[in-house]
Amino acid sequence: RHVADFQLSVASVTEYSSSDCLAQDLNLQAQKLAERLKCDAVVSEISAGPGTVNFTINRELLAKAVLLQVLKDGSEYGVKSELFSTVPRQKAVIEFSSPNIAKKFHIGHLRSTIVGNFIANLKVALGHEVIRINYLGDWGMQFGLLGVGFQRFGNEDKLKSSPLQHLFEVYVQINKAAEDENTKKLAKDFFRKLEEYDEQTLSLWKQFRDFSIEEYVRIYKRLGVHFDEYSGESFYQEKSQEVLKMLEDKGLLQKTIKGTGIVDLSEKKDLSSFSTVMRSDGTSLYITRQFLVISFRDLAAAIDRMNKHSWDTMIYVTDKSQSNHFQHLFQILKLMGYDWAERCQHVSFGLVQGMKTRRGEVIFLEDVLNEVRSRMLQNMASAKTTKEIEDPMETAEKVGLAALIIQDFRGLLSSDYQFSWDRALQSRGDTGVFLQYTHARLHSLEQMHGNEQLTDVNVSCLQEPDAISVLQHLLRYDEVLYRSSQDLQPKHIVSYLLTLSHLAAVAHKTLPVKGSAPELAQARLCLFQAARSVLASGMKLLGITPVTQM
Repeated sequence: RHVADFQLSVASVTEYSSSDCLAQDLNLQAQKLAERLKCDAVVSEISAGPGTVNFTINRELLAKAVLLQVLKDGSEYGVKSELFSTVPRQKAVIEFSSPNIAKKFHIGHLRSTIVGNFIANLKVALGHEVIRINYLGDWGMQFGLLGVGFQRFGNEDKLKSSPLQHLFEVYVQINKAAEDENTKKLAKDFFRKLEEYDEQTLSLWKQFRDFSIEEYVRIYKRLGVHFDEYSGESFYQEKSQEVLKMLEDKGLLQKTIKGTGIVDLSEKKDLSSFSTVMRSDGTSLYITRQFLVISFRDLAAAIDRMNKHSWDTMIYVTDKSQSNHFQHLFQILKLMGYDWAERCQHVSFGLVQGMKTRRGEVIFLEDVLNEVRSRMLQNMASAKTTKEIEDPMETAEKVGLAALIIQDFRGLLSSDYQFSWDRALQSRGDTGVFLQYTHARLHSLEQMHGNEQLTDVNVSCLQEPDAISVLQHLLRYDEVLYRSSQDLQPKHIVSYLLTLSHLAAVAHKTLPVKGSAPELAQARLCLFQAARSVLASGMKLLGITPVTQM
């Protein structure tokens, strides 16, 4: 089966609107056009298809051009393409992950973490400057409760050794007593002291925050994720008061009969669309993002980041239930006179159902990482082909993470999906395990054949259909990166890498290196090296660390 390298649809260059009666006509047009076009040093064959003109590239040129480019550009192959030559280099601020201290790190936070990391990786690869911000839920009435809870049930040693778990347990315990009037009063007092910067109260809060961040840093490291800034709602205490004053000064803040503060977002100023920003008791609405409520803190944070980083684009990565929140946030910023609000973007994702560990519901990110590692270790132990590998724990974790990420990134980010451990961890089919397996196989092929730097290889002998399929696919990598850079969807890269792995697996079977004539063996090795190089680059963009043994 011969597949053309490029195809021109005749309908796209003629005046016709496409309808059936023109099908004959288009075929005839294609025929005529194909006859008038001439081959040259690049195009070796031109033929007509149904309404299309097909071009085949000179096979020697295809092999030379693609392989030389891949080996020359290495990890920068694709991003150096002229497709990106007109794209201006920019500074992007990306806010992602953003868990709440003392509460569950739920699956939504996990999704935000891996999606935000992908967007940051992609932007960095394309030469943009990126600032990764983790905006922690580290302030609010719940810290009043937590403080009282810690005074009652807390333990300094446990706080140091496993802060996330300990604070969560304390919070659960004190919540049981939260209805009790005395506890309520104590919690209010604790938070009031916190807001008044009482030293003792503040120092306890600071311990909660600092120990939690320390543990987060360690766990994010296992995920291969880092942040440039651990920000949080606590940073914007005073600044949120300034925002309130600005809204009042600009006449944007209105009070309802009940005394609730709102901002009118409607075109006609008839309150057909508005955003609530303040409770009737004058406190800035808290736990805001869940309910269509904008907190002054979010406004203050956006303004502060602009002042601090003067970014070109700011991206928030959260689940789609918060879409309205961000629409309102950007609209209010614009009403306040900040035109840069148009350069803010909300990248939203759907919900994941059914992710449970053997111990039950996911509470901590670490539970997910441990689960994926132990399940993968089990699979590796029962696989017949598993060689002795140096660090099975680490390999299991990297392969397991690849499985999680690919399962998450296969569809549109905005779609919900049902999570399944069995499906994610399959070694065959379109999974992260399959990508890792292909990478490890191609790597060991290179090791077996001396791993030398291939120079002066004559690749023009790569004429077999299975070799051509890999070459054609490698040629398209830049287009796929371009698509993902335009819509920030990882699925284009995922399906590209899965296809690359399938094509490489077929070629690996039909084009042996071992036992072939030296020149042919070298050329094939060169082809597999290029495939592995592009596979590794694409995996790294997605946040996957390629393994070399499996």
